[in-house]
Amino acid sequence: MFQKLLKKIAYELNRLGIPYMVIGGQAVLLYGEPRLTKDIDITLGEGIERLPEIKNLAQKLGFKILVDDPENFVRRTMVLPMQDEKSGIRIDFIFSFSLYEKQAIERAVEVKFGKTKVKFASLEDVVIHKIIAGRSRDIEDVKAILLKNPHYDKNYIIKWLREFDNSLGENFERTFQNVMEEIK
Repeated sequence: MFQKLLKKIAYELNRLGIPYMVIGGQAVLLYGEPRLTKDIDITLGEGIERLPEIKNLAQKLGFKILVDDPENFVRRTMVLPMQDEKSGIRIDFIFSFSLYEKQAIERAVEVKFGKTKVKFASLEDVVIHKIIAGRSRDIEDVKAILLKNPHYDKNYIIKWLREFDNSLGENFERTFQNVMEEIK
């Protein structure tokens, strides 16, 4: 069911010319260990000015928007939560046009599902997202991804984690270093 939804969403986003990448649990399934995931998270390389098109996409695909006032909700959170009415699967569209997200979307990996190409965040960008999210489940995902894929661009990950550390006053790079030490 997830694959069918991803294909439909990718087709529509490509048709609209909206840059995107699949992140979250669906991307972890691509690089890490199989695990239960109940939703689809998609980063859009656009600002909220494209919200009307995404709302139309939702209607066309049979998705129910889960907030009463989508414009104000998206303006506050940059997320538009939806649910596929047939399957009950939740889909979150995340509006973002930061320098990092723009570069991450350009690095996205195309995966063919039948005739449809679906763009997934690169392994490195999934790791960055998961380190920043920082929940125990996210850290376990990072460990599984790195153990399964030992050839990754560590410098790219560290570069962006340092950028986020500097701008947010966090210590994401240290978290990543700790994960790498744990899986040695």
